[in-house]
Amino acid sequence: MLAVELVENYLKWMNDSQRASFHSIIAYKQDLSRFIQFLIRYKGEKITDKILKNLSHQDIRAWLTDENNKSLNNTYLGIGRHTQDAAIRTRKRRLSALRSFYRFLARYYYIENNCAALIKIPKVQQPLPHPLSPKDAVELTKNISMIDHSIEMQKRDIALFTLLYGCGLRLSEALALNWGDLKNAGISPQGGTLRILGKGNKERLVPILPYVVEALMEWQKNYPLLAELQSPIFIGVKGKRLNPSIAQKTMRSYRRLIGLSEFATPHTLRHSFATHILQNGGDLRTIQMLLGHASLSTTQRYTLMDEIHLLEVWNKAHPMASTEKKQ
Repeated sequence: MLAVELVENYLKWMNDSQRASFHSIIAYKQDLSRFIQFLIRYKGEKITDKILKNLSHQDIRAWLTDENNKSLNNTYLGIGRHTQDAAIRTRKRRLSALRSFYRFLARYYYIENNCAALIKIPKVQQPLPHPLSPKDAVELTKNISMIDHSIEMQKRDIALFTLLYGCGLRLSEALALNWGDLKNAGISPQGGTLRILGKGNKERLVPILPYVVEALMEWQKNYPLLAELQSPIFIGVKGKRLNPSIAQKTMRSYRRLIGLSEFATPHTLRHSFATHILQNGGDLRTIQMLLGHASLSTTQRYTLMDEIHLLEVWNKAHPMASTEKKQ
């Protein structure tokens, strides 16, 4: 059986049985396609199940070395997000995809090969979030409307970015919502509780603050279509569910107009949500539940951000800090 057929079966299994997210499936498809294409060049022949079964450590390391060389020769290396650590994280994900693929092969096709499981990639530091200041975050939710000239789309953008910051949602989670989800949340002027389906189809409950409800209801009044229960809350100019790239483009335009950091993206509002709660006395376990993190270690990144914030405050405010700078 050809390897490309096995990859297609694996991706179908990931979608149907594992309920992997659309983005995960796309990423794994890209990773495994790169692996198969490398093997075709490396071996000089079509790749079959027999070849996959007999691959050695050297074969897999040759692929990772090839990926590393491509990263080092990337003309964008060192610019913006194209860092050496980011390149290592990408290779780590590709190795993870390969390991998962081989577990699938062992379970359903009796193709046993644990070489990928025995290879390690150097650890990299988890990148720190880049939250906005509370002032910038609040102003963004009010002023994001200046990017679009249409009154309807202005109300939509305010509602979307207010929801992202007010509830700490991922952009994909916000754009997946329908009006029926709001009805089920039992929202009122006093707020409500929204049920969110996050990564890995894990559900969590997120409180909706009154100011978020107000922005959503204002958008509903200007909604260009009939807001039925199965209608998406956020739509584009053609009436279809809003494409994430439109929200990302809106954020790019706003940050350049206002002079915010190039790190400011829609996801930054999620980081800002968590960081501001922590700075105002929230505990990590609560933030973990609100964000839907599977592991508390993921949430602990925000404590490092808080330590940096405290150090900045100390440097500005403590009398001994200015003394040390003079020495």
